[in-house]
Amino acid sequence: MNKITTLTALLLAPLAALQAAVEPIPAFTTGARILFIGDSITDMNRGRSADPNHILGHGYVFLIAARQGAAFPELQLDFVNRGISGNTVLDLEKRWKQDMIDLKPDMLSVLIGVNDHTKKIPLDQYEQVYDKLIGEARAANPNLKLVLCAPFLKPTGQIDDKMEKRQEIVAKLAKKYGAAHVKLQPVMDEAAKRAPADYWVWDKVHPTYRGHQLMADEWEREVGAFFKADQKVTVK
Repeated sequence: MNKITTLTALLLAPLAALQAAVEPIPAFTTGARILFIGDSITDMNRGRSADPNHILGHGYVFLIAARQGAAFPELQLDFVNRGISGNTVLDLEKRWKQDMIDLKPDMLSVLIGVNDHTKKIPLDQYEQVYDKLIGEARAANPNLKLVLCAPFLKPTGQIDDKMEKRQEIVAKLAKKYGAAHVKLQPVMDEAAKRAPADYWVWDKVHPTYRGHQLMADEWEREVGAFFKADQKVTVK
């Protein structure tokens, strides 16, 4: 092995180690666009310009994009954040064409419901509008990969019945549309056994950076496992 070959091997070793440590997600094919949409938990103070330092915010979306993008640069994945603080499903409905349909994602990840809970959006309306939006997304792209994340609250040991019903609605829609279902409440509940709830969620609904890491880990775990098991649709 000559000096150039040895140097190249040394330079590539960290990347190889990173790739070995990160589980690839089968749905992440070359050039795939992964769109995240939702409320402040997704927004996380994202930039509204093309500045790459801030465009994804500083939450779970950023963590997923950073880890997957660094581990698999050859895929040239395109991560997009369209979370807006304070949004409910009714707000998503108003901007669905511009912020979802027109962006033509290969994978859509939705996390919405905590503001619907605090603003008391009726459960039937929440379900009807959410169902309509996912139906429109699938109609626009029959091959669209879907990820539905269940809303959650601070892990206090007891969750409001109406929030539980919203979580059940998300589970129902995930089953209806063949979507990966990311259940975040159990993750936070389990984490609260290891450290106080404030360590993971600083107010009633917003995760700390530690909570966002838990979210990113669970998202990658569930989405990777779901699409590994379901290879019927190929993202192009």
